[in-house]
Formats: sequence, structure tokens, C-alpha cells
Amino acid sequence: MSVELSIEGAIATITLNRPEKKNALTVEMREGLISHFQRVRFDDDVRVVVLTGAGDAFCSGADVDRMGDADIRAARQRLQRLSHTYMRILHSIEKPVIAAVRGHAVGIGWSLALGCDIVMASETAVFSQIFRRIALGPDGGAIWYLTRRLGMNLAKELVFTARMVGAEEALKLGLVNHVVADGDLMERTMEMARDMAEGPTFMLGLAKKLFHMAPSMSLEDYLEMEAMVQPQLGRSADHQEGKAAFKEKRKPRFIGR
Repeated sequence: MSVELSIEGAIATITLNRPEKKNALTVEMREGLISHFQRVRFDDDVRVVVLTGAGDAFCSGADVDRMGDADIRAARQRLQRLSHTYMRILHSIEKPVIAAVRGHAVGIGWSLALGCDIVMASETAVFSQIFRRIALGPDGGAIWYLTRRLGMNLAKELVFTARMVGAEEALKLGLVNHVVADGDLMERTMEMARDMAEGPTFMLGLAKKLFHMAPSMSLEDYLEMEAMVQPQLGRSADHQEGKAAFKEKRKPRFIGR
């Protein structure tokens, strides 16, 4: 399947494992992403997800050699059944998802990184909306993510030119959270994952939903959503533990519930 899932403690790591092709996605790998994303989404023991690629690349996009010549209807259905499905599941995971990116994250590979909550980038990371080169439209929600983060004009430039964006530029644009030495990428990523896994992940998951909703809502509607979320969190075990730890001047022991 070339997509591996490993779970250590509360951290699930999903690895695109086709390094000889720079982790270019096949149909089987897309199906693997759907399966693994769905599993970690509903596994209460998993509190943080890390998405990465084996070798010297995160994901070089779709495997062009395996695209085939499907008719329009079949191509549309394949996109909806595979790419749209795993991007929807990734977006809906109510726990922190961290991308660890080294080397190429282009095409659908960049969409996968954009769909994560935190992006840790190696200094070798390079991003591109490379679709222009094969005359296809960006997929995986790329334009949806980029217009919200960069605005219309800059997002258009990246799509229309297909230019490469290095790690430092991506950091300046706010498209990655941290740039680290290549050899430190997984250590720094897992350090952040462990910190998040010790946090109130039920609260983080609901905060993530609020972040998703906020850009498309009026202030009044958003405040109504806050009024629905906050009482839920007020009755959570983590909130009770947080209050007790604060009063007792100790580190809280959150359980994600």
C-alpha cells in the first residue's frame, strides 16, 4: 500500500512510503490515506497525528505515469472518491495534525500539508502548485486553503506561475510554522507532538472546529458557536483537571476527555 501507520503512545504517525518515486501518490496510496485517516480520527487513544514522507521528499504529487486516460465522468468520480474523501477526513480530524515536510511537497502533496494544523518544514522543503505544468487544475482543496491564508492575488500567482516556494519564503508567508535543520525535522516534530498529546486534546479539537468555521461566519453566528462549545468544555474531565491543577499549583494531567 506504501502508506504506513504506526502508533506509539498517544501519537499516530502516517508515512507516505514510496521514496524511490518521491512518494508520488498512486490509487492504492490514496486508499491507504483514507483508511488510516479514518482510523486515527475515531481512535480515542490517538491524541495527535503526524503526517510525513519517507526518504528525501514529503510528496511529489500524483504519480503521472499512473493517471491513465479515463473519460471525464470517470475522472470526476475518481477525484471525488479518492482525493476529496481523504482531504475531507483530514480536515475533520478533531485532534492536532502535524505535517513534517522535507524536500518536495508539490501538487496534491502541498494540499496534504495545507490540510494539516501545523507544518514543520525542513530547510530542504520546497512547495509548488505544479499543476500548470501538466495543464490540470489544483486539487485537494489547494485554492480554498491558499486564498484563505494568502488572499486572492498571491494565491493566483502561485497557481498561475507554478513557481517553487522554498522553506524560508513559506515561513514568511505563514504557510509553515517552523523551519528546522533537515536532520532535526522528526525530532522537533515529535517534540511538538508529545507536547500536544499531553494537552487537553478534546478542547484543541473543538477549537480546531471553531477555526474552520470562523472565516465564513458573521461575528454573531460565530459567537453563537462559541456559546455552544464552551459549555461542553466546561463539563469536560480536562477542564476539571485544569482547574484543580491551577489551584494546586501543579502541572495538569489531561486525558483528552
